Amino acid sequence: MKEKLLPILVVISIVLMAWLSPKYTVGFKGGKIFRQEFVTGRVIKVLNENLMKDPVMEGKFRGNQTLEVKLLDGSMKGKTVSVYNSLSNLHNTYGKPGLKAIFTVRENNGKKIVWLYNEKRDTYIYILSSIFLLIVCILGKIKGIKSILSLIFTGAVIIYIMIPLMFSGVNPIPIAIGLASIITLVSFLLIGGFERKTYSAIIGAIFGITLAGTISYLSGIIMNLSGINMEGGEQLLYIAKNHSLQVQGLLFVAILIGSLGAVMDVAMSIASSVNELHQTNPTMGGKKLFISAMNIGKDIMGTMVNTLILAFAGGALPTMMMIWGYNMEYSQFINIPTIVIEIVNALAGSIGIIAAVPFTGAISILLINREKGRKFENEKGKIFTK
Repeated sequence: MKEKLLPILVVISIVLMAWLSPKYTVGFKGGKIFRQEFVTGRVIKVLNENLMKDPVMEGKFRGNQTLEVKLLDGSMKGKTVSVYNSLSNLHNTYGKPGLKAIFTVRENNGKKIVWLYNEKRDTYIYILSSIFLLIVCILGKIKGIKSILSLIFTGAVIIYIMIPLMFSGVNPIPIAIGLASIITLVSFLLIGGFERKTYSAIIGAIFGITLAGTISYLSGIIMNLSGINMEGGEQLLYIAKNHSLQVQGLLFVAILIGSLGAVMDVAMSIASSVNELHQTNPTMGGKKLFISAMNIGKDIMGTMVNTLILAFAGGALPTMMMIWGYNMEYSQFINIPTIVIEIVNALAGSIGIIAAVPFTGAISILLINREKGRKFENEKGKIFTK
C-alpha cells in the first residue's frame, strides 16, 4: 500500500512545488536584468555578407551579414525585418535561408532593433530527452518510470526550493544537507521500496554526501576559496549586490549536488549486496558479512571514484588544455583557484564515496541483526506462551 501511495504523493509534491514556489519566491528575484525580448524567427534570405573563413575553426566564418528575417512570436510576431549579424570568436551563428533561431528585440530611442542571438537548439533537446525517457521506460518498465519520477522530483527540489532559498539569504549549508537528504530518501524509497536495504542505503548515502560537503567546506576555509572562484562565480557577484545571496556557501552546495548521484549509487549497491548475501546464507555472521561487503565495495569504489574524477576532469578539460598550451609551470597552475576547486571537488566526492562503503555495510548488518533479534524474541515468546 505504501509503495503504491508514494508515487502519487511524489507527483502531488512536484505539482505543488511548481505551483507554489513562483508565488512565494518572486520577492527573492529582484528586477529583471535583461531588458530585451527573446523571440523565435526564421531567416528568409541573406541580403548581403562580407565573410572570410575562420583561420582556426573549420566550417566557421568571421565577418558580417545582413539577413531578412520573419519573426514568429513576441511583440513583433509576423513582421519581416532586416537583421545585422556579426560573426566573431564568441558569437558565431551563421545565418542561412531556412535557419530557425532566437533573436533579441531591443528598443533604442523609440525604435526596435533586432539581433540574431543564437541558434534554436531546444527542439533537439526535447527529441533527445524523449528518446531517453522512452528507453528508460521500455527497459526499466515500472522501475524505469519510478526512476524518471525520482529524477523529476530531484530537479524540482533544486529549481523550486534550493535555488530560491539560496537567494533568500539563509545559510545554504544546512539547507543543502536537508534537501539532499530529502532527495535521497524519496529517490531510494521510490526505487527500492520500504525495505531494510533501502533504509541502510539512505543512511549511508546521507553520511557520504555530508562528509563530502563538510570536507569541501573546510577546504574552502583553509584554502580561502568560495563560490566566487567557481566558473560563473564572478557573474554572481553582480546579482548578489541586489539580493541576499550568500556566495560563500556555494562551493559546499556545488560539491554536495555533484557527489550526490555517485554516493547514492554506491550506498544502494552495498546495501543490496549485503542483503543478498544474508538472504543466500542467513547463518553468515556479521563479521563475514562485513568482510564480503568490503570486498564488493573495493570494486565499486574503484569504478565510481574513477567516474567522479573523470566527470570533474571533463568539466575542467578546456582549463587543462589551456595550461598545456601555454606551457605553464606546475607552481603556477596548481594554485589557480579554478584548478584547486576542481581538485577539491573530485577528492571530496571520492572520500564521500569511499566512506559510504564501510558505513553502509555496517548499518546494513546492524539492521539485519536487529531484525534477527526481533525474530528471536517473537519465537521465544511463542514458546513460553505454549
